[in-house]
Amino acid sequence: MFSTRTAALLLAAVALLPLGTPARAAPPPAPPAPPSTPSAPFPPSSPSWEIDTPDQVLAPRVYTPTAAEDAVEPRDAAEGTYALVEHVPLDEVMTRVACSKQAGPYQRAVERWLKLTVDGKQSAADCKAIRAFQRQQGIQPAIGFAGPVTWARMQLVAARKNPNARKKCPVRTHRVACVDLDRQLTWVQKGTKVVFGPVSMRSGRAVHPTRKGWHTIYWRHKNHVSTLYNAPMPYAQFFDGGQAFHAVYDSIHTTVGSMGCVNLTVADARRLWGVLKKGDRVYVWGHRPGT
Repeated sequence: MFSTRTAALLLAAVALLPLGTPARAAPPPAPPAPPSTPSAPFPPSSPSWEIDTPDQVLAPRVYTPTAAEDAVEPRDAAEGTYALVEHVPLDEVMTRVACSKQAGPYQRAVERWLKLTVDGKQSAADCKAIRAFQRQQGIQPAIGFAGPVTWARMQLVAARKNPNARKKCPVRTHRVACVDLDRQLTWVQKGTKVVFGPVSMRSGRAVHPTRKGWHTIYWRHKNHVSTLYNAPMPYAQFFDGGQAFHAVYDSIHTTVGSMGCVNLTVADARRLWGVLKKGDRVYVWGHRPGT
């Protein structure tokens, strides 16, 4: 039962409350946390040969580099960076196989180039022919695996005499930097004369493709650093938004493409820097194999 003593205690508690005190409002919701900024340009689990310099979406802040900046030449890549080392299956490396029995990611393309039966299946004859080409070109390990290095070398060897034999790059009286996504090659021509290249390159992957069509070199920065990930982009020559020709300090022969830029070796990017000027035209066509 509700006793007289309990009622008295409740009345006393009410009497102690201040009169006219408004009810306390609920605290406002906390503002949303700002988006986190990645602390590294790539996931820690990424193999080193898949690393790119991804500031290909937003155009960089354009300014005139100082004379002191222009005077500094970007550093060379470490010795062996661009060695023709094929990406072969790990189990075949560990067991030291003499001839690979596995079909590589470029099996059909390599078979076609070597005029073998194009079936996408590795045979003893395929391995023998691929291995002979690898040994001729100094590709290691020469075990007949149809990987990206072997395929890229075949494209370069075939294109050296006349990279525009198929007339895919428009001929103009002015310089045109040609970017062939099909063969992963780039060169510069003026009229029908090739004034640079061809050289191997790496274009954008499926989700970050190198944009096709006509472009113009609008900004050059010899010692550019990625504005998103603080990654070096030596001899950068921007032609569309954040996409540029530039050197990378890792292999350009990978099954994974760049984040949109045309990646070159330091030596090739340095020579291209001396050929192209602001205002020169760039033409991109084709489709990167595997994307």
